[in-house]
Amino acid sequence: MNSRASVRKHPIHPMLIVFPIALWIFSLVCDLAYHTGSYNPFWQALAFYSMLAGIVGALAAAVPGFVDYLAIHDGQVKRIAMIHMIMNLVVVVLFIFNLGIRFNTSTDPDEQLFATILSVIGVLLMAVSGWLGGSLVYIHRVGVQTAPESMDQENRAA
Repeated sequence: MNSRASVRKHPIHPMLIVFPIALWIFSLVCDLAYHTGSYNPFWQALAFYSMLAGIVGALAAAVPGFVDYLAIHDGQVKRIAMIHMIMNLVVVVLFIFNLGIRFNTSTDPDEQLFATILSVIGVLLMAVSGWLGGSLVYIHRVGVQTAPESMDQENRAA
């Protein structure tokens, strides 16, 4: 099934998901750097802004992802895609909540520890959702352009 949200036959959703993934993992790394004893506010601020940018990136990636979701007709594949979408929405809400906690709490490391735990949970949920997204692409061929028959036969002959 070709992606309906694409640029020159390249699906947009996989192009955009790398940003929230990388930014949220980097935000967690910054949290860990903060909590490993330095308690340097630099790491705290970097984690905050990385998380914020990850939220923006996730919302941008959600639009073409939803367009692709609407094009799925197979019931089993649609169910996997719905779980993937719901998990991603939960992760985004979790990070928005996490950002709010960081905005409204002091710089006390003990208070910031809860936000770090939320980041760990968010990254783990994101990993499970990413597994499902990979299943959609690599197993169920969602968003994958199929090769024309003539090209397929040439590749088999080679």
